[in-house]
Amino acid sequence: MGAVYVVTGALHFLAPASFERVVPSSLPRPRALVYVSGVAEVVLGVGVLFERTRRLSAWGIVALLVAVFPANVYTVTDDVAGELAPDGMEGVARAIAWARLPFQGVLVLWAWWHARPDAEPET
Repeated sequence: MGAVYVVTGALHFLAPASFERVVPSSLPRPRALVYVSGVAEVVLGVGVLFERTRRLSAWGIVALLVAVFPANVYTVTDDVAGELAPDGMEGVARAIAWARLPFQGVLVLWAWWHARPDAEPET
């Protein structure tokens, strides 16, 4: 799980404009929010890799997923997914964006699984 968040967080710095577009227009300073969320993903992703910080980092990922959920909703309600897709792929992008909404719950459960006290690996 940690690697997924580290890679995704790094993408916030490699392609910030794409992430900036999904920030709801009601929020200020979209680029800054993209960078802050990218840093959070990298730090929390690294944190779940280590036993000492795993639980706290997993709870941080849960909080982050809840915090960015409005951006996922905005992506489908404002048709951002269709705008970001290459020509001819708008329908696929919209379907993926809609599928992302319930998948967010799966990601929260995955992080919660790592946040449980008994989630420490057996030795």
